[in-house]
Amino acid sequence: MKKKLIIFLALALSAIYTNAQAFKEPVDYVNPYIGNISHLLVPTYPTVHLPNSMLRVYPERENYTGNTIAGLPLIVTSHRGSSAFNLSPYQGELNKAKNAIDFGYDNEVIKPYYYSVDLDDYNIHAEYAPSHQSGIYYIDFAESNKPTYLIFNTRDGEIFVEKNSISGFQNLSNDTKVYIYFETDIQPIESGTHKGNEIDAKNKRTDGKDAYLVVKYPENTKRIKARYGISFISTEQAKKNLEREIKDYNLEQVAQKGRDIWNSTLGKILVTGSDENAKTVFYTSLYRTYERMICISEDGKYFSAYDHKVHSDAGRPFYTDDWIWDTYRATHPLRIIIEPEMENDMINSYIIMTQQMEKPWMPNFPEVTGDSRRMNSNHAVAMVADAYIKGLRGFNLEEAYNASKAAITEKTLAPWSAKPAGVLDQFYKEHGYFPSLAKGKKETAPEVHGWERRQPIAVTLGTVYDEWCLSIIAKQLGKDKEANYFSQRSLNYHKVFNPETGFFHPKDVSGKFMEDLDYRFPPGIGGRDAYDENNGYVYRWDVPHNIADLVKMLGGKEAFVNDLEDMYSTPLGKGKPDFYHIYADHSGNVGQFSMGNEPSMHVPYLYNYAGQPWRTQKRVHNLLKQWFRNDLMGIPGDEDGGGLTAFVVFSQIGFYPVTPGLPMYVIGTPAFKNAKLNLGNGKFFEVIAINYSPENKFIQSAKLNGQEWNKSWFSHDELMQGGKLELVMGKHPNKKWAADDNAIPPSFSMTE
Repeated sequence: MKKKLIIFLALALSAIYTNAQAFKEPVDYVNPYIGNISHLLVPTYPTVHLPNSMLRVYPERENYTGNTIAGLPLIVTSHRGSSAFNLSPYQGELNKAKNAIDFGYDNEVIKPYYYSVDLDDYNIHAEYAPSHQSGIYYIDFAESNKPTYLIFNTRDGEIFVEKNSISGFQNLSNDTKVYIYFETDIQPIESGTHKGNEIDAKNKRTDGKDAYLVVKYPENTKRIKARYGISFISTEQAKKNLEREIKDYNLEQVAQKGRDIWNSTLGKILVTGSDENAKTVFYTSLYRTYERMICISEDGKYFSAYDHKVHSDAGRPFYTDDWIWDTYRATHPLRIIIEPEMENDMINSYIIMTQQMEKPWMPNFPEVTGDSRRMNSNHAVAMVADAYIKGLRGFNLEEAYNASKAAITEKTLAPWSAKPAGVLDQFYKEHGYFPSLAKGKKETAPEVHGWERRQPIAVTLGTVYDEWCLSIIAKQLGKDKEANYFSQRSLNYHKVFNPETGFFHPKDVSGKFMEDLDYRFPPGIGGRDAYDENNGYVYRWDVPHNIADLVKMLGGKEAFVNDLEDMYSTPLGKGKPDFYHIYADHSGNVGQFSMGNEPSMHVPYLYNYAGQPWRTQKRVHNLLKQWFRNDLMGIPGDEDGGGLTAFVVFSQIGFYPVTPGLPMYVIGTPAFKNAKLNLGNGKFFEVIAINYSPENKFIQSAKLNGQEWNKSWFSHDELMQGGKLELVMGKHPNKKWAADDNAIPPSFSMTE
């Protein structure tokens, strides 16, 4: 009888657990703390915001281990930046207060749509919920016999107080300002600037660096409700944004609306399976891809840092804040599938930015404060080519082409530089590669940024790919002569290939390969005298438009696979302190491979091009398990606002866009029993794992819409038509599946 009771209880508990899981919605799986402790460089931050919205906040600390938070945040204007304004609730002697209080904190709760925290040094509790351009705080005070204050700070700007409201602005860079209108539900008894243990009530306005005002409330105040709007246009517009979005002081209502928006957004991809941690990693990664770009349209208008004017948005949302070097690879391709209207608007925004700039060069790092021209290459052209070739038509292709071409042919290719083309660019145009410095020679080219290096291989390989993208667009526009010109130029990676070593190897202007180059340890911080952030082993595969040609260059399929395996097997070759001191971005290592940096993301899928997709299945499965986990260090490198986590979203579903600009996807291995994508056209695409278990990573056979499928890729058209990709899974590889020559994914050389 006792044994039967134990069995009954076990079954009952199992049923309760199963029921609990069944009621979990997509947003419930999001864990904003994943990656909040960095491996080396910048951690992820637990951002509270609505998808692609102007208002973003997170607790201001160095990372999760931070002992204090610097006040309460009000708006982060730049991805992983500081809060522009700062709110510090306070009880106690005023002479001990300052412009922004460092709070000890506890019992923190963070969800995409909600934040709460105990500021335990002062027995204060705060709750928060965001809307698109406004937010709301509840601040509870436990001490009834102490004076109660709110200290409001701007790091560099002007603020003034009037009755129960505070208004003002903060200066950002490039003559850009962010404005705020903030009000509380109760009237203060005193307000003004701070003088020792008193408030200067005659002085209601303050400005400058770390300017702040103090607002005092009655001693018996138990709760202050505060709501605010933000704007890049004016204080008046900030107030309008608040009144449009948050009409009263109901935080629960704002949080519930935010939760509903996130569920609707994340629910565009529904996954099922027994691995709860995998679901958490998946939906957290998907949430990360919605942190950028942000919509800055406010009541049909927006401020542009590109010409410092307020414009009508002509009925279309205007977006900015994108680091295209990171996001063209997978974040933009993901939006093409599940957010095509938004992706159209984002590309249209890029074109409009170009029209507003002094030089008509397509931006490559557009931010709220303008284009910061970071990194190398001009990959917005890849975003345009990929979207158009996959059927998006919500932007002017001719204008996008002209702007993209100008960015590649008129602006210098030198990294981190906004200067016009110079002597190095002329050399690139004539000789087909970006030259390295000769040994012992100092930099004299004026277009090279003062603290940067030439990054000759990164620039050459990135630009030949960009030129291939130009050829794709030119062909669509009927510009056959230009299409042929850029198509031929896109083969110039041959110019820097060293046939003796099988690596891409920097050359100087005389055509001499860089001497004494160890591909593991290229010279310069981050290897920038030769590559960029990664070493020669990673850049060996950076020809995404023509992998078939790369297979031939490396000696055929068997040699290609051996070289891939050699990369994963070759140890760092230095102690980690020495290695990462120079190559800090080259993280998430498996041998010489770097899972923590975007140029590596397509590499695990390249086995498919050599007829060994089983190796891709093994590698992708292991990389996800090793480096993307449901824990505080579960991100292997700089996440860059969706740049890295988009790899996770695609890879856990079971395929990846190896070549933006080619309308196809390379099959990897599914992490779920079922992944269902809402295509937004009334159709759905499902990836179904038959014989699913988290350990069954190898594809035994496949069907696409009921037909036997023996290719390791499928087209974008096949995806957008809806249907089912059924993958029969097993614990051991079927090395014959998709191994034939006709099963290999297409490349540029195969499509000409």
